Amino acid sequence: MNIQVVTGSAGEVLWISPALPGRTHDATAVRTHRVIRSCERQGVRILADSAYQGAGPWVTTGLKRPPGGEPTLAQRTVNRALAAPRAPVGRGMARLKSWQIFRRARISLDRMTVITKAVLTLERQP
Repeated sequence: MNIQVVTGSAGEVLWISPALPGRTHDATAVRTHRVIRSCERQGVRILADSAYQGAGPWVTTGLKRPPGGEPTLAQRTVNRALAAPRAPVGRGMARLKSWQIFRRARISLDRMTVITKAVLTLERQP
């Protein structure tokens, strides 16, 4: 299953998408849920991993290694600079993955969507 998650800069879970089939590419899923358009309207820049390269000018991603080569010093510097602000997001994602349902779900997309809404509600509780 493909479930997209939007987190704040401190790693807090702000939004979890409805479930899509697992074969759906991450960039396609973000476009399907109109996450980029929504963030652009609100003036919020998106910092994402390299799976979202090409998703648009509003999305900042790390640089992929060139085919058959090593990244340049400048590319490594850019990737390091982006890694620091993404670290809290990684912790937020790890927290979600502690929910066993996200690790081994074999249920319908509709049922998983209901579960993601419940998890988001529970995650927001103090």
